[in-house]
Amino acid sequence: MSDKINIVEPVVSVEWLFQNRDASNLIILDGTIAKVFDETSEQIPKARFFDIKQKFSNVADPFPSAFPSEAQFQEEACQLGINNDSAIIVYDDKGIYSSARVWWLFKAFGYENIAILNGGFPEWKKANYVLEKATAYKGGLGDFNAELQPGFMQFFKNVKTASENKSHTIIDARASERYQCKVPEPKEGLRMGTIPNSVNLPFTDLLSEGKLKSKADIEKAFQKLAKKDEPIIFSCGSGITACVLALGATISGYNNISVYDGSWTEWGSLVRE
Repeated sequence: MSDKINIVEPVVSVEWLFQNRDASNLIILDGTIAKVFDETSEQIPKARFFDIKQKFSNVADPFPSAFPSEAQFQEEACQLGINNDSAIIVYDDKGIYSSARVWWLFKAFGYENIAILNGGFPEWKKANYVLEKATAYKGGLGDFNAELQPGFMQFFKNVKTASENKSHTIIDARASERYQCKVPEPKEGLRMGTIPNSVNLPFTDLLSEGKLKSKADIEKAFQKLAKKDEPIIFSCGSGITACVLALGATISGYNNISVYDGSWTEWGSLVRE
């Protein structure tokens, strides 16, 4: 098919992507963290590398993967040839991991015609669909227009107030061993700990072999922690996997949700117990 498509769900299957691969407005983004381009690297055909760490983060911020400005996001999206009518599918090399951050960033800048590829690159390969050598995008500029939306991202002062006042349910996406301070943080020099008055839902609890579990299973996981009308802030190590919880919550019908951009890397650095 060659007609333009409109995406109505936050997640699509590899079969869906294969069937719609020739849509005229389709853009496939590879949101893999720290992707390496060498003679062995592969990608889904026509994919464009979405560089979270360098292009779509505020690199001047002391904490990793910091939320970019509206101007920066718009400029870098245009550099990838993204247009206001693009239908965007994003994937990563782990299944569902950093692709959720890409999805959430676009939503935070007012764009809805985007979905995550369920199972990501591993699922595409498993289906034996064609691959190509990974290359940097060298096409023309897009006309994407970013419009920052309030409420998608939370920052240190917001989260500190929410923690102290218990005004939000703060859900930590880190592994339970990290949340319970049984293992050191992977970032060297970062203390163990948790945000006061937070609860834990490891992002991996929503996944099975890199794909999302059923809607019923995901909804059940959230129902144990928060009602659908409660305001929720998702946190993790550095603001990446918190977006997986935001994805699961969206699928489950939660609307009053946000992501703590700095997450534990920022909190653990600024707050000393």
